[in-house]
Amino acid sequence: MFIALVVFTALLAAICLSSAAMKLRQHEQVLAVISGTVGVPQQYLPALAALEIAGAAGILLGLWLEPLGVLAAAGLVAYFLGAVGGHLRVRDTKNLAMPVPPLVLAVVVLVLRLATT
Repeated sequence: MFIALVVFTALLAAICLSSAAMKLRQHEQVLAVISGTVGVPQQYLPALAALEIAGAAGILLGLWLEPLGVLAAAGLVAYFLGAVGGHLRVRDTKNLAMPVPPLVLAVVVLVLRLATT
């Protein structure tokens, strides 16, 4: 089960870091969806990126420090639930494919981290 945790943790961390990089680089499509469609002010993108980076670091370090891994995974679940909620708030079902897969991965990582503690 620990091998599955490592694989899913690495995948989620890569997704979070990629997403954070796109926010920090102000990728045109990301700006169009997050700021334009969902309505998040552009000035909040660095903070959102920082949360994703912190979550990625936390789940990776959490492979060795179990409590940190649990907290970081729970934080990422909350983060991506917020993202899904933001899309649903404005009835943007077209772009739900962006936050739903990492949300599912975050739940998987949290469950596996709890199961291997």
